[in-house]
Amino acid sequence: MNNKIDKNKIEEAVRLFLEGIGEDVTREGLLDTPTRISSMCEELFAGIGQDASCHLTKTFSAPNNEMVIEKDITFYSVCEHHFLPFYGKVHIAYVPDGKVVGLSKLARTVEVYARRAQIQEQMTSQIADDIMEHLQPRGVMVYIEAEHMCMTMRGIKKPGATTVSFATRGEFQTSEELRKSFLEIIKG
Repeated sequence: MNNKIDKNKIEEAVRLFLEGIGEDVTREGLLDTPTRISSMCEELFAGIGQDASCHLTKTFSAPNNEMVIEKDITFYSVCEHHFLPFYGKVHIAYVPDGKVVGLSKLARTVEVYARRAQIQEQMTSQIADDIMEHLQPRGVMVYIEAEHMCMTMRGIKKPGATTVSFATRGEFQTSEELRKSFLEIIKG
């Protein structure tokens, strides 16, 4: 199921919003703003209705069952509470059990979940759960560090504050050594 953006509704909502904050929607600089925002929404919310697991279905046999790490996957998302951006890096490790996935597929999985109105904690778990379900590795760990504009430009106003979330599944839940190795590698 793919998300179908209703551009007309978005454009009308933007016009109402602009009027609501006291702007003149006929002002030259704002005339095309509703259209620009509806186009932006197609990109920012492209993950709505997408099944992230489609990126994890094509696997390859791998006799090596050592940890695989994809680190520094940049993402941008929108907080579902304030509709302000949050952005940062995702680091993923998994211990294969005979099969691996192409590395770009991990980044594509992140992208599907990031391109939704979302909270970081939920996104972390969704990525870990999809990898566990579809790759069936011996374990997975997802670690996300992000800056949230709802913390930096409004409210408490603490620029530079970073939120860290992680999810562990399988061997990463039971092996402190495995978690420690992963964290040492991503912290470099």
